Amino acid sequence: QVQLVESGGGLVQAGGSLRLSCAYSGRTFSNYAMGWFRQATGKEREFVSGLSWIFGRTYYADSVKGRFTISRDSTRNTVYLQMNSLKPEDTAVYYCAAGRKGTTWGPWDYWGQGTQVTVSS
Repeated sequence: QVQLVESGGGLVQAGGSLRLSCAYSGRTFSNYAMGWFRQATGKEREFVSGLSWIFGRTYYADSVKGRFTISRDSTRNTVYLQMNSLKPEDTAVYYCAAGRKGTTWGPWDYWGQGTQVTVSS
């Protein structure tokens, strides 16, 4: 059974940092694309960052470029999203996702349950 479990969310002041973790299990994810999404209240889900094992390629939305970094630790079966210089507009529920077609950003086949990030001004 595939599982993606996010952790690391919380309340932080503007300018602060958080590191989100996504622990994955249930199959080999070595050829999968991994992504982080977020959804703020009343808004559509936004693709924030992605990591392709196969091409060693990353993606960042313009809104987070230069502030967020995606990485993975294959020994821990975990993907991270390091978030620095956080802004109130980063407040959202953050989701981890995995896509079997590891060469493209989607479709996304598996999702975590989400972790809340709240940035106070």
